[in-house]
Amino acid sequence: MPASDLPLLIEAAQEAGLIATRYTGDSAKRWDKPGGLGPVTEADMAVNEMLERDLRAARPDYGWLSEETEDGAARLGREHVFIIDPIDGTRSFIDGSATWAHSLAVAEAGIVTAAVIYLPLRNKLYAAAAGQGATLNDAPITVSTRSRLSGAHVIAAKPNLDPGNWKAGRVPDVARAHRPSLAYRLSLVAEGRFDAMLTLRRSWEWDIAAGDLILREAGAVTSDRKGNPLCFNNAEPLLNGVVTANPALHRAILSELS
Repeated sequence: MPASDLPLLIEAAQEAGLIATRYTGDSAKRWDKPGGLGPVTEADMAVNEMLERDLRAARPDYGWLSEETEDGAARLGREHVFIIDPIDGTRSFIDGSATWAHSLAVAEAGIVTAAVIYLPLRNKLYAAAAGQGATLNDAPITVSTRSRLSGAHVIAAKPNLDPGNWKAGRVPDVARAHRPSLAYRLSLVAEGRFDAMLTLRRSWEWDIAAGDLILREAGAVTSDRKGNPLCFNNAEPLLNGVVTANPALHRAILSELS
């Protein structure tokens, strides 16, 4: 990883925030993506255009994977790849919420090495580089130390706690909360405000990549729902769910999942 990858991502995320906040959710033009893939706005596209232009100019040998760019096979032959969600939480953006985020990552041979998640309306910038720890607004962050699943504060959508997802239908007794942006959910675990996060449905790489590194550098274990390490820049950029927590709690969650 070039030493300047993380500063490059931070600068790009901050510029993305300047662009996105020029729009307001209810006035930005919006339309629905084909195939029921959800809404997109002119703000998403403006941010994506800037990121693709500036990041690819800075690293012309890197591949590119973004929610708002038509995907192609060229990235699969690249050692490094940008994995980008220009606005994670577009519905929140449209609704005028402050919980949407810019999610930017670089992966090398499938492993994320630099990452930024930025919530401009909350002035929260999470960042990490491999082997250098994770920060929130330049201050170090670490995950919680809770080891017992019962009573843990878990951030997850309600369907994840359906009995069918758990051994013998025994749903753990946890305090559940939810946030619309998946990148923000991951960040909240990284800073220790929640003990764990899980999403058991297939998840796009661009929603997960930045949070994966930030969490690991904050002391968490991240995996798919079966406990496999996360690997990025796949031909089909989907992961088999995500489970993350400190090592002891992560083991406890996996032991209860069906």
